[in-house]
Amino acid sequence: MKQLEVHIMQQSYMLGCPEGQEERLLAAVKQVDDAMCGIRDSGKIRGRERIAVLAALNMAFDLLDLKTQNTELNQQAEQARSEAAAQPAAASGQASLNWDEPRLQAIMQRLDAATSDTAAAATANATAAS
Repeated sequence: MKQLEVHIMQQSYMLGCPEGQEERLLAAVKQVDDAMCGIRDSGKIRGRERIAVLAALNMAFDLLDLKTQNTELNQQAEQARSEAAAQPAAASGQASLNWDEPRLQAIMQRLDAATSDTAAAATANATAAS
């Protein structure tokens, strides 16, 4: 386990970081620092602890949104797979999915993006908590 010194709202923290995960941890630190500085700079909230709680709540809200989107995309992809499986094969041997292929590709791309964002956010949260 590697130790990294990071700065969040101009305060120094020593964090443990698994080998090879330094870039991800630094990206998470930047996200937290940006969120906290944004709240502080709005001038409405004072106190590091209150700012940290609001930043954590905002990030948790965003994570829950991503999880919801991920679930919806999984359901859409499963429905598209079911519809594709129900279509008879064309005489040329090509599945009759062609009419819907752009839609399926778009769903799959959104699914990939959502799952990678959710996994990255969850791992960053777990790493930062340690």
